[in-house]
Amino acid sequence: MDSLCAVVVALVIGILIILRVTRGVVVTVSGIRKHGTGCFAVVNTGSTPVESANKLLTTVGYRLEGKTAYALEGSIFIAGAAIQWLRDGLGLLGESGESGTLAASLSGNDGVSLVPAFTGLGAPHWDPHARGAIFGITRNTGPAHFARAALESVCYQTHDLLRAMIADGAQSPSALRVDGGMVANDWLVQCLADITGVPVERPNNIETTALGAARLAGLEAGVYESLDDMSSTWQLDHRAEPNLDEAIRQKNIKNWSAAVEAVRRYAVDREE
Repeated sequence: MDSLCAVVVALVIGILIILRVTRGVVVTVSGIRKHGTGCFAVVNTGSTPVESANKLLTTVGYRLEGKTAYALEGSIFIAGAAIQWLRDGLGLLGESGESGTLAASLSGNDGVSLVPAFTGLGAPHWDPHARGAIFGITRNTGPAHFARAALESVCYQTHDLLRAMIADGAQSPSALRVDGGMVANDWLVQCLADITGVPVERPNNIETTALGAARLAGLEAGVYESLDDMSSTWQLDHRAEPNLDEAIRQKNIKNWSAAVEAVRRYAVDREE
């Protein structure tokens, strides 16, 4: 598997949008400032399609000059939508940007976990019957815990996707390059690094979808000579290094996994 590059692929009004980066997995987090409310992780597998054994999607990454590059994609249904729910559904936030401030006001999550399976669970579970739940609440649980749990859920789901990609043969990424409205949230970016255990890099321009479309047009118009030339224009705004004790990280991941299994079990029991 060619794991030396990754590609962000999105379909917007029928246009294939590409961003190629070196030595990493790209995580596209579509958040509150886009129509998209999910999260997508894509890894380039080169000229050979790879059939996933871990419920990822095998897809065409891009096709240029008659050559096709394939990819594995993992889709998370609910990312920014969880913050929208806190803001619009529960009225816990005046604006979405408050979520990071509230999350940072806590020293830990105090055992509170949110599984935002509002429309089921995407990869690597693909369980349309699962429904959302929040675990670990007490009389001391408040808006800050809900905000933190919602942001953490994006990071835990991303961790699950990365684990599935690695199980399918991808190399562990040296960094995650992220984009989308949600990643303007510094707390989220740091949390993503802490939970995945991988450095996270945010570009100067976080609207990579639109930028990718423009650069693809530039490639066809001769502004760029190649994909490598195009990707060389990428500029770093912020890099977050993992800074969470490994024992705590593993404990939190274990608690998250137990919460996911609980909502899936509840769906089965309800049907029976």
